[in-house]
Amino acid sequence: MTTQTTASASERITAEVTSWPGVSAGFGRRGEWAFRVGTREIGHLHGDHVAHFGFPKDVFDELFAAGRIVHHPVFPDRRGPGARRIEDDADVEDVIALLREQYERVASRPSPADSDGSPAAR
Repeated sequence: MTTQTTASASERITAEVTSWPGVSAGFGRRGEWAFRVGTREIGHLHGDHVAHFGFPKDVFDELFAAGRIVHHPVFPDRRGPGARRIEDDADVEDVIALLREQYERVASRPSPADSDGSPAAR
């Protein structure tokens, strides 16, 4: 009898995202599993069920209109904070794609700490 182990959604996402240069992952203050590039968070997971992001307003508007994200439950009336449910393989792939978009955006900009010694903006 063979036992097959399948990686969970969060394990699959973490394996991919932490393979990108400069990305680290770890628990945040509220128990979320956060992905960071330097001091900047590009998104975080709550278990295998949901991912949360902080997008620029114009990017949020595009992703929301495309049905890729919904409003963050803590900030239901704000443009920027977004959420994505994780229910199947397609959701895992899109969460990875959303994190990659965030990564590309953050990695292309110098951190405020890089230029003037001050902490990165949150």
